[in-house]
Amino acid sequence: MEDFEEVEEPGTDENEGLYEHHKIIVDKGQFMLRIDKYVLTRISNSTRTKIQNACDSGFVRVNGKPVKSSYKIKPLDEISIVLTVPPRDVEVVPENIPVDITFEDDYLVIVNKKPGMVVHPGYGNYRGTLVNALAYHFQNLPKIRTKLNNDQYMERPGLVHRIDKNTSGIIIIAKTELSMTRLAKDFFDRTMDRKYVAIVWGDLKNDTGTIIGNVGRNLKDRKKMDVFPEGSEHGKHAVTHYTVLERFGYITFVQCKLETGRTHQIRVHFKSIGHPLFNDGEYGGDIILKGINSAKYKQFIQNCFGLLPRQALHAKTLGITHPITGEKLFFDSEIPDDMQAVLEKWRKYMKDKVLD
Repeated sequence: MEDFEEVEEPGTDENEGLYEHHKIIVDKGQFMLRIDKYVLTRISNSTRTKIQNACDSGFVRVNGKPVKSSYKIKPLDEISIVLTVPPRDVEVVPENIPVDITFEDDYLVIVNKKPGMVVHPGYGNYRGTLVNALAYHFQNLPKIRTKLNNDQYMERPGLVHRIDKNTSGIIIIAKTELSMTRLAKDFFDRTMDRKYVAIVWGDLKNDTGTIIGNVGRNLKDRKKMDVFPEGSEHGKHAVTHYTVLERFGYITFVQCKLETGRTHQIRVHFKSIGHPLFNDGEYGGDIILKGINSAKYKQFIQNCFGLLPRQALHAKTLGITHPITGEKLFFDSEIPDDMQAVLEKWRKYMKDKVLD
């Protein structure tokens, strides 16, 4: 008896389909057998090494407790296992695309993704992605797989998590199978510390706050996400904490800490409280929502949109436990030029407004 579901990996805003979560109840008549050998017979397109790595990282549990690969299964044991999605059907074409690498060792790479770069190939974006670049710059990265349609899958070398095309910032890449398994477990257990910065429309009432609401596919438009009431049958539990960094009256610069990581979580959470991200065309932030009704102000906003032709969202910091050494590591990235330019423009606007 086996129950399969795709796990949406916590800790980021775009990670559906990266991992498989298997649940197996051992048959009554099953003889004792090492768990790595048993699981290999129950999960297709896997390897004993991958299963052993999952055991070493605590990703294999029996009756709720982590077990080693040498554990002997018994009748009616309840096994749960999380694995990276199995091998490919569609080839990833390596491309010599520059990548901003801010840290690298033998086990992982930290990349500062530029806005506008698609993370992995998909419909309409089979070339020019971060994954195409990774396939060129690094050899033998561990593979996970994404589903393109009912018949095709594509590998994504080294990718532990994702961020949106028009979101900039830090992404972690695994260089070995064991690193990928352990980093995946950290995301799954929500032990990574990730913070974003964003510009949102409006003047938030409080300096700190928490947004809670299920995040799931919009019931009318599957390409978009939506927020549903906590406890709803739609979407998955999602929590975003925020802190105000700077106020500009009509917009607010905020820091966001994710307690969960659902697709477009920050974007739809802020929209749900009436503060969509600045210039987020998908969620209503690309029109003037706050301010004064004057030609000069309208032109000012259009100039800002021109400087920042995307949603104002940046994955700024990442705190992790090194998957091999256990060392605590912290990575920070500069706010990108387009967001900086808009913030400076608003600072000048507020100063000139005071002087008027």
